[in-house]
Amino acid sequence: MPAPFYIWGIVNTTPDSFYDGGCYEKADHAIAHAKLLWEQGAAVLDIGGASSRPGAKDVGSIEEWQRISPVISAVKEFKDCSFAENGGADKIRTDIVPLHYGQKPLISVDTWRAEVARKALEKGAEIINDISAFAWEPELLDVVADYKPMYVLMHCQGRPQTMQETPCYKDVVREVYAFFDEKMNMLVRRGLPEKNIILDFGIGFGKTLEHNLALLQNIEVFLGLKRPLLLGLSQKSLFGHLLGQEKNERSVSTQVCTALAMEKGIIHHRVHDVKHTLETLALTYALKK
Repeated sequence: MPAPFYIWGIVNTTPDSFYDGGCYEKADHAIAHAKLLWEQGAAVLDIGGASSRPGAKDVGSIEEWQRISPVISAVKEFKDCSFAENGGADKIRTDIVPLHYGQKPLISVDTWRAEVARKALEKGAEIINDISAFAWEPELLDVVADYKPMYVLMHCQGRPQTMQETPCYKDVVREVYAFFDEKMNMLVRRGLPEKNIILDFGIGFGKTLEHNLALLQNIEVFLGLKRPLLLGLSQKSLFGHLLGQEKNERSVSTQVCTALAMEKGIIHHRVHDVKHTLETLALTYALKK
């Protein structure tokens, strides 16, 4: 049975991610963090081995795979969880908010590399979360067409190293919509079922504050593509640019935007703070219902 929302817990195994870089660089730390996020209510664990923050240095596929491989293996062995110790999801009235978490987390791999995606899918990952829309390594389209996983199609103008230098659009909403339409058609023509596609308009990826706000103000436009949307704005710099908040001051802003986005129709939310996001979305759902 579908749940009213899905929380994607971020598991960065990198030394340089913008929010928690270095915290879970060691495999055992990343595995423990993944387990905690799952116990707190994450339906999906999104595992990444290469930072995509603005200005991030690229790493090769070998190093990226070495970072995430042991985490994927460990997550595959997670047993049915109890939310009692670390979450609070067990206290939520499921007759009002019908949660369906706790049996097995879905494994998403945050990569744009074809070889890393292929290895991850062979190891048991179910989702490829691709910031490049298969543009940086076209072979990734072959991998996705062959394995037919769930696939996050994200919009990004430029590459992480330079994407925030001079973002430019005539009409960001119209251009991102057209981008999704074109890329979805390419995926479907290659054999990926349309039902496997999730869209992410890439908050902060080659976009100014004004671009980000325009996309968030027009969520209903993108719902016209008849695919679910994944929102990734957890702790991001748009809160700093808009409200003057430092990196460690953005938690409340993240929760407010998450609630407003769900009210507008977004059900997939990629976040660092799973526990409070679960509470935010459960309350939003209960009031909306």
